[in-house]
Amino acid sequence: MKKVIITLFANILLFSSCDYLDKKPLDLISDNDVWTDESLINAYLADLYYQMVYFANESPGTGWDGDGYYKCFSINHVSDECLAQWRDYAEGMEATNYKYGNLKIKGGLLEWWGYGPVRSINIFIEKLPETQLSEDIKKIRLAEARFLRAFSYFAMVKRYGGIPLLTKSQNLDIPKEELYPSRDKEEVIYDFIISEIDEIANDLPETHEAKDLGRATRYAALALKSRAALYAGSIAQFGKVQLDGIVGIPAEKANHYYQAAYAAANQIIISDKYQLYNVDADKAMNFRNLFLVKNNSEVIFAKRHDDVNGISYGGNGWCVDFLQCPRPQGWNRGNYDGPYLELVEEFEYIDGRSGKLDRESIQQGLWTTEELWKDKDPRFFATIYTQNTPWKGQKLEFYKGLLLPDGTIHTIDSYEGVLSNGEQDVDGTCFGVMKYLNESHDNMNTAWPTSDQDWQIFRLAEIYLNLAEAAFELGKTDDALAATNKVRERAGIISLTSIDRDKIRHERKVELAFEGHRYWDVRRWRTATEELSHEFSGIRYVLDYNSHIAGEEKYKIIVVDKIDGEVNIPSFREENYYLPITLTRTSNNPKLIENPGYK
Repeated sequence: MKKVIITLFANILLFSSCDYLDKKPLDLISDNDVWTDESLINAYLADLYYQMVYFANESPGTGWDGDGYYKCFSINHVSDECLAQWRDYAEGMEATNYKYGNLKIKGGLLEWWGYGPVRSINIFIEKLPETQLSEDIKKIRLAEARFLRAFSYFAMVKRYGGIPLLTKSQNLDIPKEELYPSRDKEEVIYDFIISEIDEIANDLPETHEAKDLGRATRYAALALKSRAALYAGSIAQFGKVQLDGIVGIPAEKANHYYQAAYAAANQIIISDKYQLYNVDADKAMNFRNLFLVKNNSEVIFAKRHDDVNGISYGGNGWCVDFLQCPRPQGWNRGNYDGPYLELVEEFEYIDGRSGKLDRESIQQGLWTTEELWKDKDPRFFATIYTQNTPWKGQKLEFYKGLLLPDGTIHTIDSYEGVLSNGEQDVDGTCFGVMKYLNESHDNMNTAWPTSDQDWQIFRLAEIYLNLAEAAFELGKTDDALAATNKVRERAGIISLTSIDRDKIRHERKVELAFEGHRYWDVRRWRTATEELSHEFSGIRYVLDYNSHIAGEEKYKIIVVDKIDGEVNIPSFREENYYLPITLTRTSNNPKLIENPGYK
């Protein structure tokens, strides 16, 4: 067997600090050494966690390619949540270019062909039983490895559909037909993920002490089962079977998967190990703190971070504050994601009224921002920032232009001592992402990957919404309504009196915004060809000079259509429900049939 890449020194530190998802391989240690030393075995397992790079919000790598830089936001840009606002920066626009119909056979979007990590996991699973570890420790460590393998296959199947299922490590001397395997059916991969969780969940501890946070628990495994089974049920119900089942799942299997998703979600909920975070009386602040307070009652599984530079100094800080914050910022930019007006409109009012604006009406007359956003769902204020949002003792200024007493709009320099433009990105959507932002972070420090907020991979609100969706599709409408209302009650918005599919999907869109769910949701529901294939909007605030002088600022509101640009029309084609296998992979292994529609 080849030498195994692990980090002895770094991973011994890892097991004492327990940031299991964040350390880098730095050294080569012989295979014989690894399996005779408990600390090296633990270090090997820690490195397996590190190889799960998609834990960083679906990013394709680590450091510059992971959550240390911009790629962890790509999943937002290709959805209908936002655009990438760094329009002069090619790397920042990299994922966005796929949004406009450019996802083709060469691939390049959200790639994760994880057979390197899977092979490493298979080696661990094969070698561990031969070691001198106690049987109790072996059982837990094997369960962790199988959890990571199941998660790896889920990361691939939701991208590519059916893929080769390899549960044994491959060596170059094996028969050619094993070295170059065919794709298994999509159904087979989902069944493997679910069966693995069923077999190992009870071998994992229910909880971890503080020193072991970041490692898989029984409920992390059940959360994976809940999510994966829900995806499979949706694909069976709304998709179509192609390539003899390599992609697609027979429709008659939908309820089987929904039942598995429902049962796993229910098991987490009734365990009473987790509670929806509900500490702060101010509901908006409560929702903000949900993503800032480490190890809070809602977090089931998270990628751990510290405040040490995650690129240059060997720490595991990430870039969320520096890239997403309002100005001032060290590069004089920030506001990387520009939420669309359409997403803003998804946030209802607390009394349950639709959040959709009368766009013709709001462009007439003058408005205060309080009038525009008064009584919105508190999650709006915790997820989005805009004109007059409080930030570091100031109010943000997104306005572009002064409405003068004669009715003209002045956009240059100033007028009578009043600046004509605010300091924020006034050429974007005039919205930014508040979720995950730490207001105390020093965003003038250009060593940007120093945010220490943990990235929440599984949290209880998702589990309630998984249960709600599965329950509804199974005809359990009372359960679906109750689960959805649990989330709304915590948010501070009126409970629903009835439930339907659209209401559940709406709740996911609002509650889970900018958490990496939306793109996958519209793909599995097979609604992406409609929901990701139209033009989007932003707004423009024009400050009324007279009201400013009078001490009550009002704004003329202009809805900006085609905010992505006149020629950039989002387009999601039918074949994009699966990412391409790519020419490179099918050339290396001719048995890997390409997904439908890619030529």
